Amino acid sequence: MINPQDTLRNLQPTKEFFIGIDSDGCAFDTMEIKQKECFCPNVIRYFELQKISKYARETWEFVNLYSKNRGVNRFLALTETMRLLSERPEVAARGMEIPDMTALIDWTKAESKLGNPALEKFEKQANNALISLTYEWSVKVNKDIGEMVYGMPPFPFVQDSLELLNKKADALVVSQTPLEALEREWKENHIDHLVRMIAGQEYGTKTEHLALAAKNKYPDHKILMIGDAPGDFKAARSNGVLFFPINPGHEEASWERFYNEGLNRFFAGTFAGDYEKSLISEFDNYLPEKPIWKR
Repeated sequence: MINPQDTLRNLQPTKEFFIGIDSDGCAFDTMEIKQKECFCPNVIRYFELQKISKYARETWEFVNLYSKNRGVNRFLALTETMRLLSERPEVAARGMEIPDMTALIDWTKAESKLGNPALEKFEKQANNALISLTYEWSVKVNKDIGEMVYGMPPFPFVQDSLELLNKKADALVVSQTPLEALEREWKENHIDHLVRMIAGQEYGTKTEHLALAAKNKYPDHKILMIGDAPGDFKAARSNGVLFFPINPGHEEASWERFYNEGLNRFFAGTFAGDYEKSLISEFDNYLPEKPIWKR
């Protein structure tokens, strides 16, 4: 069986620059519908959180949409949601016992390719009820996304930016979304030909995507990550490369700024320094660390 990461490892530069682009919430306005209509209802159903559904929904949406965890891998989001729920007095007052997530936490620490294929393989040998339930939940989430999330165009200026950057840069989709959904969404909108490759959660973390596909193949100042979540920024900084933020709730304006200003600065070598710092400072103010019920 071919290791997906070898495909990234074997990519060779065809242009002078490299740009990694996140998909959900960054290129496409799909975060809200996926999290609110596909992920969260299934969390409540599969993990039997009906009696605290109000708090489960509030907590799930905080973790995945409105906090510095925005865009985190689904299994990490699940364990973080359960941790926060276990600390909420409203949950304790309703006599709700939150599932013990230890087995899943241990798996996420040991496995870097946090996707259904790796979890399915682990589930077959683990003989653990929580792992089996989590796998069933994740499969159902994918099924619901496939049935519900369609006809979603990229944000304005995304296609324009892709066409413009292709003149000088190799582009890669860098995402923690399953590959099947990514390929469907990019092909559906006829923009898949504007990237060299689409890398989903099956290819490892975003940090690994950048490291394998671009690091030491292009100069660091000629590698850029575009993302809407702190995890995207972390992936860039872990590799010592540049970052352009797509601000949550202001995606259209961010992409317009990238198209009209950011990309030109990147190609001209004037992106690093004060310009990038100002972008990141603004981005950092959009997402809180603490949930509203703790403030």
